[in-house]
Amino acid sequence: MKGIILAGGSGSRLYPLTKYVSKQLLPIYDKPMIYYPLSTLMLGGIQDILIISDPKNLEFYKKLFLDGSQFGLNLEYRVQEKPNGIAEAFIIGEDFIEEDNVALILGDNIFHGENLQELIVDSINETYNGISVVVGHEVKDPERYGVALINDKKEVIGVQEKPKTPQSNIAIVGLYFYTNDVIKIAKNLNPSKRGELEITDVNNHYIENKKMKVNIMGSDFTWLDTGTFDSLYNASSFVKLLQESNNYRLGLIDEVAFVNNFINKKQLEKNLLNLSNDFQKYIKEKYL
Repeated sequence: MKGIILAGGSGSRLYPLTKYVSKQLLPIYDKPMIYYPLSTLMLGGIQDILIISDPKNLEFYKKLFLDGSQFGLNLEYRVQEKPNGIAEAFIIGEDFIEEDNVALILGDNIFHGENLQELIVDSINETYNGISVVVGHEVKDPERYGVALINDKKEVIGVQEKPKTPQSNIAIVGLYFYTNDVIKIAKNLNPSKRGELEITDVNNHYIENKKMKVNIMGSDFTWLDTGTFDSLYNASSFVKLLQESNNYRLGLIDEVAFVNNFINKKQLEKNLLNLSNDFQKYIKEKYL
């Protein structure tokens, strides 16, 4: 499976922080925001990953990650000229996806949970059975989100967008797994009233053809969408508290690469040169 991180958007809700830098390059405690979605894809064993961003910021991602080989990854980069919608990612990434299935994660979403890796692998496996998967999380305020209507087989039978009277409390989060025909589906979409190719329209196509399921995060999962000042602060606080209470570093891609056998100890040692003293000490004590 291939993976795509959509790291575009104007980030206008975070002005002036994002006036001259991509939102996904802002720090979430001790790492750039994009480290967290990248590590999520890596947990699923995905090593071929495309980063999509605007022309101004794409060069920063290239400088940050290079070709990804130091993490055992094959990283590619593409430009999204304007924020034309999430679904445009599949059109931009067509020559990258080729004949494979694809996972898409939004660059401002952070996930944590003991069984996160299992959830991702299960979702990937479903796509090779011809079923696309959206990831869901139970929320107390479903009127703020797009919510999935499901049957007892966890098949998605409908989606409500920010409903005034929600019929479900399962929010669709920014993590999707699609069969290869998503490219064709995206190409045939018409722009919405706001001029974008909507991911909801992609999902509706699979729902109408009874080829979409939801994989629901358990109560022990944390989902953070870091699109506002408060959510940026809360995400940093969460990561800080988590790391202080556990011998663990959330989103440390060097560690994820090593634990998932993408790189060996020799490469991990080389990577220490690009890490802070805290991360160096942590990795030396735990792995070297």
